[in-house]
Amino acid sequence: MQQFPKKLLKKIRQRQDENALRKLPEDCLKVDFSSNDYLGFSRSAEIFKQTSSLLEERKIMQNGATGSRLLTGNHQLYTEVEALLCDFHDAEASLVFNSGYDANIGFFASVPQRGDVVLVDEYIHASIRDGLQMGNAKSFKFKHNDLNDLESKLKKHTQITRGDVYVVTESVFSMDGDSPDLISLIVLTKKYNAHLIVDEAHAIGVFGGSGEGLLQELQLQNEVFARIITFGKALGCHGAAILGSVELKNYLVNFARSFIYTTGLSPHSLATIFVVYQELKKRHTDSSFKKNKQKLLDNIAYFKHEIAKTHSPGLQYISSHSAIQCCVVPGNENVKKTAVELQQKGFDVKPILSPTVKKGAERLRFCMHSFNTFDEISVVLDLLMTANCR
Repeated sequence: MQQFPKKLLKKIRQRQDENALRKLPEDCLKVDFSSNDYLGFSRSAEIFKQTSSLLEERKIMQNGATGSRLLTGNHQLYTEVEALLCDFHDAEASLVFNSGYDANIGFFASVPQRGDVVLVDEYIHASIRDGLQMGNAKSFKFKHNDLNDLESKLKKHTQITRGDVYVVTESVFSMDGDSPDLISLIVLTKKYNAHLIVDEAHAIGVFGGSGEGLLQELQLQNEVFARIITFGKALGCHGAAILGSVELKNYLVNFARSFIYTTGLSPHSLATIFVVYQELKKRHTDSSFKKNKQKLLDNIAYFKHEIAKTHSPGLQYISSHSAIQCCVVPGNENVKKTAVELQQKGFDVKPILSPTVKKGAERLRFCMHSFNTFDEISVVLDLLMTANCR
């Protein structure tokens, strides 16, 4: 075997020295406070059975897409799923990608052009930053959810650039679980004729009457340039889509390299997405699915109630109304040690380390689910308070 490059070894050792080296986790049988499976759809036997039945009814006995969508991979389920997405999300057009990462690098590497300016929230997801680095537009950060800072940058760049200006945010941020003031944000971007893109990865399935997302809950879906939605969080399957105009879809089909040069999703993946959306649509008529989402909302409220009740000194929780709740435990060593203590007691709570978040802002990330119980929430928070008091 060839010798591993010294420069790469140095980078690994630096991560080790910073106590930030990542490792793949083993299979986990602990109480789940870590996954993005907010509604328990990934473990739903009913969804699994319905997906298999759909494939059998359509006589689809094919394991893979066989090629990119522009060659041989654009099977009929793609057309049906994208039509369903347009209907469900009140969108003019939709385009399915293999993952949220693929959607974001495809969009941000190809849509903003040389001479354009992209203003991004400083906490924006890594996939968006990666896409911008692959493109030709200049990008600048604005302070997290700070509309005053955003306006100062909009004022500056709209005066000096001849190109288009894009503003990028998330409706629910993955590391803090908080949300921007979307109503005011839309007013502001309209004032400066900027194009607004919103990543709704962690809002789909959680917000909206049937899980349509936060923009639709606020009836703002037609006020943005593009929405990025993913199926690997609350919907419990795989893939993503970009929602926008027909012109945007046509452009992405022609210029988004992560769409053009990759094998399409398998029929099974598309069938699962199709079935999950049918289940979401049942929420207005099926009491069991209403209860499922309500249990998630109840668990979020209970978690917030419990942390407000304890007032434990030294524990700083980040304000959030989403399924993502975080407790800041500064320092990689400290947060990893606390996470291990909770894991040893049977609770799967993951530490979020720097450089994923800023140094000093390391945190424990608690993901709420419809299948968690009040007792589990109370116990894990008691254990956290005990660990903090040592």
